Amino acid sequence: MSDRTDRTDRSAFAEVEAALNARGFTRMHFELEKIETLLDLLGSPQRAYPSIHLTGTNGKTSTARMIDSLLRAFGLHTGRYTSPHLETVRERISLDGEPVSEDRFVSTYREIAPLAELVDQRFAEPLTYFDMTTALAFATFADAPVDVAVVEVGLGGAEDATNVIQAGVAVITPIGLDHTEWLGDTIEDIALHKAGIIHPGATVIAAAQEEEAARPILERCAEVNATVAREGAEFGVLRRAVAVGGQVLTIQGLGGVYEEIFIPLHGAHQAQNAAVALAAVEAFLGAGTRRQLDIEAVREGFAATSSPGRLERVRTAPTVLLDGAHNPHGMAATVAALQEEFAFSKLVGVLAVLGDKDAASLLELLEPVLDSIVVAENSSPRAMPVDELAALAREIFGPERVQVTREMPDAIEAAVAEAESDVPGELAGVGVLVTGSVVTVADARRLLKR
Repeated sequence: MSDRTDRTDRSAFAEVEAALNARGFTRMHFELEKIETLLDLLGSPQRAYPSIHLTGTNGKTSTARMIDSLLRAFGLHTGRYTSPHLETVRERISLDGEPVSEDRFVSTYREIAPLAELVDQRFAEPLTYFDMTTALAFATFADAPVDVAVVEVGLGGAEDATNVIQAGVAVITPIGLDHTEWLGDTIEDIALHKAGIIHPGATVIAAAQEEEAARPILERCAEVNATVAREGAEFGVLRRAVAVGGQVLTIQGLGGVYEEIFIPLHGAHQAQNAAVALAAVEAFLGAGTRRQLDIEAVREGFAATSSPGRLERVRTAPTVLLDGAHNPHGMAATVAALQEEFAFSKLVGVLAVLGDKDAASLLELLEPVLDSIVVAENSSPRAMPVDELAALAREIFGPERVQVTREMPDAIEAAVAEAESDVPGELAGVGVLVTGSVVTVADARRLLKR
């Protein structure tokens, strides 16, 4: 392909991206009628393949990626829809584990755009950015075609645009407090929203939940005659051991015990995600008390799993880790993994969060494991002002352990300099953790992976 054609393709993709962004990247409007109307006009592409649907507060994307990798190890062609993205919107829509090409993204958008304009004219509120990417994903999967779609909700469940698929397997990862302005102030309220992805006759794979989250899930299962498998009862992690580059697990699945499972991911929370993912794939492939999945395919699928932005190492000497934890439940898991699996002699944090997050709780969780912290703003229009975050940080860490820089490049540079200071000899035990938001991780990843 010529340079001129390359430039043309990039220009076309940039135009499509701009058109999507114009719909309001952070605009939240929840109701299914518009997306249902658009999909009807497209011929209901979401009905062309079976789906596995995931919701929960934390772990959805990692679990979705594991499910995708396992299904491909069994020879299935997969589509995966997750959000948000780190570097390009194409990451949200993957075919056989790879982001959709710019060419396919543009051509599918051009098929959908005229119909989307018709739908916009029928309703007071136009289709959202997320509505459009959801329709793009479903149409892309139908056109590919895929054998199965792995679909992560955007927010909540019952009124999320993805909930048009009525999946035969519904996965619910751990539920905690997050997005309370839209989903409610209690874990029970949030669980009620998320249980909305459970449809009549579905098989539900539920991670261990607090009692107030478990109750709405079980009530929804009873209401729609869904079958439920619960972590700790029907499946779970039996043993785990830290290994070079990840961990080795023994998992009790729905169909039996799976031993010597290596996953190249860190933390007990990722082990839990692996157990949930395995149970979901067993349910989808029809394994159970009478049949176990092929252990070699399971090992192959897990070993090939990746989860960018989840304790992802992007630099060494000093080690730089990126982690998208953005709520207390997720940050607690990150801190536990740091304490268990990394032996840093000195660790400096870079923190930038969104304005609607519980920044004080994040700082309190980080304080015991960080020697010092650099606070900044990320590129989101919803970023918490750095002065506000700095005030909280000084209160929790003490003024002498806090640096303030507004821009992410300066924050990372300051953190690396601080990590390297007063450290004689090798830098092998020195690290920097960049965290607080997926946007923060995306900003840092663009700088550090360049």
